[in-house]
Amino acid sequence: MAAESVANLVFSGPLQWAEEAACRGESRLFFAPAGERPEARATREAQARAVCRSCEALADCRAWAREHREYGFWGGESEEDRAAAGFRVDMPVGRVARYPRGDGRPVQPRHARTA
Repeated sequence: MAAESVANLVFSGPLQWAEEAACRGESRLFFAPAGERPEARATREAQARAVCRSCEALADCRAWAREHREYGFWGGESEEDRAAAGFRVDMPVGRVARYPRGDGRPVQPRHARTA
């Protein structure tokens, strides 16, 4: 499907609010690069929060992310913020190894071993 067709679907359907979003074209602030360090993440998310504060689509964006259990920074919230509000992602980044192949249900986390 051509990018123009996808854009038409997004901006005429349930994500119509995204057309007016202040973050449009700034995905680098809202999705972490691979191997991002905690200090860099804090800086990136602070910049994303600043963009979100001035956005007219903040409430719609936040509701979308919570309802669809999105990854990344949406509606002024990180994944951790949404999880604290009771809206966890289906499989948090970094937890893939705890979901064995087969039935896809989580296994118990390993207990820390001390020497």
